[in-house]
Amino acid sequence: MKLVLIGFGTVGQGLAELLVGKRADLERIHGLEWSVVGIADMLKGSCHDPAGIDLEAALSKVEAGGSLSDLDGGCDWSALEMIDRVKADVMVEVTYTDIATGQPATDHVRAALGKGMSVTTTNKGPVALASRDLTELAVAHGARFLFEGTVMAGTPLLNLIRGTLAGSDILEMKGILNGTTNFILTRMEGGMSYTDALAEAQCLGFAEAVPDADVLGWDALAKVTILANTVFGASLRPSDSPCQGITEITAEQIAEAATAGSKYKLIGRVWRDGTAVRASVAPQLVALSHPLAGVTGATNAMTITTDALGDVTIVGPGAGRLETGFSLLNDLIHLRRSR
Repeated sequence: MKLVLIGFGTVGQGLAELLVGKRADLERIHGLEWSVVGIADMLKGSCHDPAGIDLEAALSKVEAGGSLSDLDGGCDWSALEMIDRVKADVMVEVTYTDIATGQPATDHVRAALGKGMSVTTTNKGPVALASRDLTELAVAHGARFLFEGTVMAGTPLLNLIRGTLAGSDILEMKGILNGTTNFILTRMEGGMSYTDALAEAQCLGFAEAVPDADVLGWDALAKVTILANTVFGASLRPSDSPCQGITEITAEQIAEAATAGSKYKLIGRVWRDGTAVRASVAPQLVALSHPLAGVTGATNAMTITTDALGDVTIVGPGAGRLETGFSLLNDLIHLRRSR
């Protein structure tokens, strides 16, 4: 399987580390032999080698602050030039997310699918804004479009629904889809103020210097939009659904909730309302008896309400270098099996 990596930041490097570290097992257990024939990153440079790039050398180069363009096969190709010029089976798209426009990632995905390359991505933009069109484009060119890592990172939520829960009707999904806000709320339960909890999250790397995407609920909104469109068959855009973050929750409210036997969680929810599909993101009180109440720290969780099994809750990491890279690796294994 020849791979081209578009983006070589935290997640791209996480996948590279897994590919290198698990090479023998991937071949022995899953029959997956791979080579990376191209990498393009707008900050870290580009390189191309039809015989296969030395991923360990690439990782060492960027870790030392160098440019991929200085490696053997180094070049100055843009992402779209790389996609156009290389001969690859799969494109891995892990550039930055722009949930307002989905760009430039959507153009990358379109270009790859148009060449008959399958695509795996952790980028929420293309999936939230154009999943149906991109899936149809993939089918038209005999390719696959996979995006397990766009929701709950390496925790296999979408694969659980498509595989193990196949045959069940999904009636509702609600859960904790942003680890940063769950970490902040957990710390506030211990008596910390919102400001101090946010500062600690930033210090630990859970929150960005400008944390709006997390604390205002935008990241969770992108994820519920993906679930609405890919699981429930809707055609929603993020702007179609109400969204409220956690910035207005006070320590007093959290203390009152504890006294009443509940906790505040930022809940992303998708449900059927008659023939319509609705989605929302908002802080909600969760009873201590519910599985979501026990999810603390930066962990994610989702309760799936089905007709056949009732409620099924999955809990796991929703972010991280290797955790998100694992979702891409899992997609690659699925592509290998589908062959």
